[in-house]
Amino acid sequence: MGKINVLDKHVAELIAAGEVVERPASAAKELVENAVDAGASGVTVEIRNGGTTFLRVADDGCGIVREDVPLAFLRHATSKIAGRDDLDCIATLGFRGEALASIAAVAHVELLTRTAKELAGTHYVIDGEGEQTCEDAGCPHGTTIVVRDLFYNTPARMKFLKKDVTEGNAVAAVVDKTALSHPEVSFRFLRDGKETLHTPGDGKLKSAIYAVYGREFTAGLIPVKYELNGVKLSGFVSKPSAARPNRSMQNFFINGRYVRTRTASVALQEAFKGSLMVGKHPACVLHIEIPLGTVDVNVHPTKMEVRFLNEKPVFDVVYHGVKTALNREDTTPVIALPREERISRPIQPENPVQIRLSPIKESASVSTHFPQVPPPAKGRSYSLHDSACDIEADDLPDTVSSAGCDVKEESRCENPTDSADRAEALFVSSVREDAADAPQPTDGNAQEIPERLIGEAFGTYIVLERGDSLVFVDKHAAHERMLYEKLKKDGGETFSQLLLEPIPVMLEKNEYSAVLASLDLCRQAGFELEDFGGGTVLVRSAPMVLENGDVSAAVMEIAGYLAANKSDLTIRKVDWLYHNIACRAAVKAGDDTSPTELAALARRVEQEDVRYCPHGRPVSFLLRRKDLERQFGRIQ
Repeated sequence: MGKINVLDKHVAELIAAGEVVERPASAAKELVENAVDAGASGVTVEIRNGGTTFLRVADDGCGIVREDVPLAFLRHATSKIAGRDDLDCIATLGFRGEALASIAAVAHVELLTRTAKELAGTHYVIDGEGEQTCEDAGCPHGTTIVVRDLFYNTPARMKFLKKDVTEGNAVAAVVDKTALSHPEVSFRFLRDGKETLHTPGDGKLKSAIYAVYGREFTAGLIPVKYELNGVKLSGFVSKPSAARPNRSMQNFFINGRYVRTRTASVALQEAFKGSLMVGKHPACVLHIEIPLGTVDVNVHPTKMEVRFLNEKPVFDVVYHGVKTALNREDTTPVIALPREERISRPIQPENPVQIRLSPIKESASVSTHFPQVPPPAKGRSYSLHDSACDIEADDLPDTVSSAGCDVKEESRCENPTDSADRAEALFVSSVREDAADAPQPTDGNAQEIPERLIGEAFGTYIVLERGDSLVFVDKHAAHERMLYEKLKKDGGETFSQLLLEPIPVMLEKNEYSAVLASLDLCRQAGFELEDFGGGTVLVRSAPMVLENGDVSAAVMEIAGYLAANKSDLTIRKVDWLYHNIACRAAVKAGDDTSPTELAALARRVEQEDVRYCPHGRPVSFLLRRKDLERQFGRIQ
C-alpha cells in the first residue's frame, strides 16, 4: 500500500510556504532533506554550472513505490504527515509536500527509484508541461533525482540568478549544514566533476566537522555535552583563542534541523563573556534536542527559524553547558622550554644584529615647540617587540632615531618579515614624515603660541599644554585617521607586502562566495587572495601595517562585511576596507609609546587639522585654564 497522502485543502493551507524554488540551493535543500528523511546512509549531490543546468541528488534510502511516484509530484502530497494533529510533533526535515511540485514546474526532472521489495524500479520524467514518461527501469534501491535546466520556462527568474560560482557555493553551504546535522549519513558533493566534500558517515560529529571545515578549525574546538530540564545539548564550541570576528561560523541544530536562533546565540555569547575580547565571537556546532511538542518549525517558509513554547530551557542549557565546558577544557596554555637551554644559558638568537642609535635630530623628529627627549645613554638596549635586534647607542646611521627602526632599515633585521617590526617602523615613519618637512621657526613666526608635551594619560591620551589651555589627543583615533587618509591617497596596494608563507583562511560558504566575487576589491585594499577551494582562501599579500596575527582576522572581517553588503556601491566597500585596515594598524590604546612619538603625533594632528577618526569619534578636545581654575575656586 502506498504511503503518500494528498492533504485536504484545510490542512494544506495551514502549512503552505507561500513561495516557490528561488535558486539551485533551494532545490538542493529540499531534495537532500527528502533523502535524509528516507533513511539514507549515503547521499551524493552533484552539480554543474552552479546547479542551474544540472543537479543530481542520489540516496540509498527506502525509495518510492511505483503507485506513489505520480502522487509525489502533486502539490501538498507528502508521506511525512497525514492530519492536523501531526503538525504538533514534526520529527522530519520536510513535511509540506511542496518541493517536488515546485521544482517540476520550473525544470526538467528525471526520477529513478526502487524500494527493497520491488524487483524493478521506476523511471519517471516530468517538466513544466506535465508528466512525460513513467516506465520500468533497472536501478539500485533508493532514489535518484536529476534536475536539468532550472527556470528554463521562467526567464524572468533566471536573470536574477548570480554567477555560477556563487550559486555553487550556496549549494555547497546547504550540503555542509546537512552533513553537520546528520553525521551518521555519509555525504558526497561533486562540483563540475570534482569531489569537494566527503564525510565518513561514522556517526561522530567531530569527523563531520573535520570534513567540512578542516583540521585547523577542528583543532580549536572544545566538546560540549550537557542536559538540563529535559533539554539535551551536545557538540563543540571554539576555544576563546580561536574566536572569530563575526558569528558566521555559529551552527545551531534543533532536533537535527539547522536553524537560526537568537536565543541560543545570545546564550552562547553570554557563556563566553569574560573570556573573549570585545568584537570577537565564538564559533560552534551545537545540537539541541528538545521535546517535539515544545517547538514550532512551521513559522518560516524556508524552515530556518523556529518558535519555542518556552525559551528559558533552551537558553539555560546552552549557557550552562558551554560555561561548564569552558571551565573544564579551556586551560591556560603552557610553553615548555628545552631543559638544557634553561639550565646552561639564556636563550639568545643566532647571529644577533647590532643596531646603534644616534642622537635625535631636532629638525627631523619634533617641532622646536616641544621639549627635546634626551638621547639614550650609550650601551642602553632597546627591544623592538619580538625582534631579535639588540639596539645600542651610536650604532645607527642618521636615518634611524631612538624611537625605533626606520622602514628602510627593516631588511637589516634577522627576520625581515617580522610583523611587529614592520608595525613599529611604519608607525614611527608615519608620525614623523610630515614633521621632518615642517617649516622651522624663524624671526617671522617666533611669536607662535608655545606648546609643551606634558605626557600621556592612561596609556591612551596625549596631554599638551598650549598657551592657556590643555589639549588632550586620542592617539589611536589620530593615528587611525592619518593612516586612513594615506590609504585613500596612495591606495592599499602601495602598502601591500608579499608573505613568505601564504596564510589559509577558512570562511563560511556565503562569505567565501562574496570574497571570490570581490578579489579585485580586496587587491585595492592591499590583500592578494587566491581561491584554495572548499571554502578556504589563501592570503598571498597583505598590508605591511598589519601584524601576522591580524591578517586572518582582517580577512574574516572583510569577508563578513562583503557577504552582508552585497548591494553596496564599490566605492563604499573600498572606503570600509580602508577604515578596517587603518583601525587594525593604528597604535592601540595602552601601547607603550615614547615621548618622541607622542610629540610627533601631536604635531601632525595640529598641522593636518585632524578632527575626527574614520568612525566619526573626536580626535582631541581642549580644556581652558579658566575652566580648570574655576573648578578649584580660584576664579568665579
